[in-house]
Amino acid sequence: MRHVDFSPLYRSTVGFDRLFSMLDTLAQPEGGQTTYPPYNIERTGDDAYRISMAVAGFGQDDIAIEVHRNALTIKGDKNAGEKSEGGELLYRGIAARSFERRFQLADHVEVSGANLENGLLHIDLTRNIPEEMKPRSIPIGSAKGAKKIEAKAA
Repeated sequence: MRHVDFSPLYRSTVGFDRLFSMLDTLAQPEGGQTTYPPYNIERTGDDAYRISMAVAGFGQDDIAIEVHRNALTIKGDKNAGEKSEGGELLYRGIAARSFERRFQLADHVEVSGANLENGLLHIDLTRNIPEEMKPRSIPIGSAKGAKKIEAKAA
């Protein structure tokens, strides 16, 4: 994969440092992070999204969800001391290893809820744009109703 150097653009732009650093991190492979657990991101409405993560074998007490400065962090820590009921485990096909998955959230995106159902962790996100940042239309006035200022003759 080719690496794109954005450093020449840093000196000709103002306020886009965060954008270029995010593009740099997207181009680099994630440090040691595997594809476990698998996840889906879907749009459920105009301003609503859902992250679904396969966390088979994990309970509600084993998973921690934290949001801090536009970063969503999901950590799973399964107790290694737990043994299966009724015998010894001959083959482990269901991974129960600890994980930490991070997602970078866009501005004004908030976590609205999370639930664990049938081995899937669903995290619902909503985008709440403040009224002052929403586009607004400006009416165009006519010159007929405008008052004219005239100077009095001296």
